[in-house]
Amino acid sequence: MMNETIDMNRLNRIMDSYQEQEGALIQILLDVQQEFRWISPEAAKLVSERVNIPITQVYRVASFYKALSLTPRGEHLVKICLGTACHVRGGVRVMGKVKRMMGIEAGGTTEDMKFTLERVNCLGCCALGPMMTIDDKSYGKLSPEKAAGIIKNYE
Repeated sequence: MMNETIDMNRLNRIMDSYQEQEGALIQILLDVQQEFRWISPEAAKLVSERVNIPITQVYRVASFYKALSLTPRGEHLVKICLGTACHVRGGVRVMGKVKRMMGIEAGGTTEDMKFTLERVNCLGCCALGPMMTIDDKSYGKLSPEKAAGIIKNYE
């Protein structure tokens, strides 16, 4: 997994842009997430200190929102829909193929930190199921082989 420490200069630049505004906690955490791909204990502590709120509140917010993660995420976030429409069109087979290919379960991150795989209940494109997103790009009408080919392009 990821053992590197957070670059405190980059973290302080994020914090400086909000001038310790408590009401900006969610946006601060989103910016930290985008910059580092997770909310590390060091980042949570600094946010708590700079915004002057209890660290428990930082953790409560960070654990509540799915867009935020308290564990390192891979370079690419792969979401596979297993909602009803995608499920009946083969989403489970797509997920199975991707899990085997990556060697991880849903919710896991590959050893090389390249991919994090998530199961979602809806991506909002039911007519195009089975669906998958990688980062902000959507892919529809997938077969297990097509999904594997798309992921290979990100390696």
